[in-house]
Amino acid sequence: MRIFSGFRDAFKIPDLRKKILFTFFILALYRVGCFIPAPGVSLKALADSMADNSLMQFLNIFTGGGLSRMAIFGLGIMPYITAEIIMELLSAVIPKIKEWHEEGELGRKKITKVVRYMTLVLATLQSASLVVSFSRNTKYAILPDLTFAKGALIVFTLVAGMALLMWLGELITDRGVGNGMSILIFAGIIAAMPTETSNLVRAAYNRQPALLGVLAVFAVLIVMGVVYIERGERRIPVQYAKQVRGRKMYSGASTYIPVKVNTSGVIPIIFAAAVMTFPVILSQFIPSMKGFADRFVQGSLLYFVMYTGMIIFFAYFYTAIIFDPFELADNLKKYGGFIPGIRPGMPTTNYISKVVNRINLPGSLYLAAIALIPAVMFVYFGTSEVPIGGAAVLIIVGVALETMSQIEAQMQMRHYEGFLSK
Repeated sequence: MRIFSGFRDAFKIPDLRKKILFTFFILALYRVGCFIPAPGVSLKALADSMADNSLMQFLNIFTGGGLSRMAIFGLGIMPYITAEIIMELLSAVIPKIKEWHEEGELGRKKITKVVRYMTLVLATLQSASLVVSFSRNTKYAILPDLTFAKGALIVFTLVAGMALLMWLGELITDRGVGNGMSILIFAGIIAAMPTETSNLVRAAYNRQPALLGVLAVFAVLIVMGVVYIERGERRIPVQYAKQVRGRKMYSGASTYIPVKVNTSGVIPIIFAAAVMTFPVILSQFIPSMKGFADRFVQGSLLYFVMYTGMIIFFAYFYTAIIFDPFELADNLKKYGGFIPGIRPGMPTTNYISKVVNRINLPGSLYLAAIALIPAVMFVYFGTSEVPIGGAAVLIIVGVALETMSQIEAQMQMRHYEGFLSK
């Protein structure tokens, strides 16, 4: 009942109500754009081709079905997310980008500008590769009578749609609720869930009708587990020494450093999936690699082993990039803070690194278990379109919790009880 009362209270606040309604309006425009196809595409042939291509099915999840229609928003928001990830990785090796991160609002504007240009480049490359791949698909006439002009028009349409979608996402961030790009991905995944659920139910019913109840309980347990772990954190206690400012003495405060169980979020799954699909993409351009690419097909033993290993590797790798124990220990020392029982300086750095590395192991294993659910379902039911596993469920839960937390913070500022408050 608290959730329903929370929504009721949220709509009582005029400015918050305007933000929520504006967000829904932008999402409605996004869904309309997912149904407007690019010119010169045979939708029937594209649908037949999608049924035989697991890579396209995976990418289609994040576009809300827009890729299966080659719509103007068919690329989704993934090129922008990829550009942000690349900038995050480059900040670890390029000092200039790291300086931008430390410049505050001015540096953020510089990074956003670079990310926008990088997004357009990635969108152009992705749309061009789709046109080339579809034109070489002789089994399905997806692009009949393709000429250079028609191909360029399709590429231009997809890139322009990506630019418009990027602008809509930034509008949500500025004038709506939540992070705009995350909300758009969330909406795309939610839009694809009814179709995925019906496919999974049909496959389970054909195999064994009694499995439907088991799957329903399994889905609830997965969502509960993801919510529990995503909100889980290891709190490192921090004590601040007494300070004298002028003629006043301020007593030391006690606080903590929160270290999330899943520090790296959904990024390791995206990285691992990109690496696993890379041989498949190359085999479309180099036919001699098809035999090698078939070894990485979903459901094979090699796929399970390689996918799990890469998720664990990228979980540690990405955490090492975004979490700097040395900088954190230096800031604690600078402001008079210390971890009880640990000396300042390198001992503090080593202690924080040890805690992060230890908590990263169960976090990475949890990511691998969630990511392999679609592959397990593919082995047992013959369908990889699973709404209760993989990156999709992590994004849905993460974005929902983040958005609800932002709405709750604005409600509590006006003395209303939120969704998550006890």
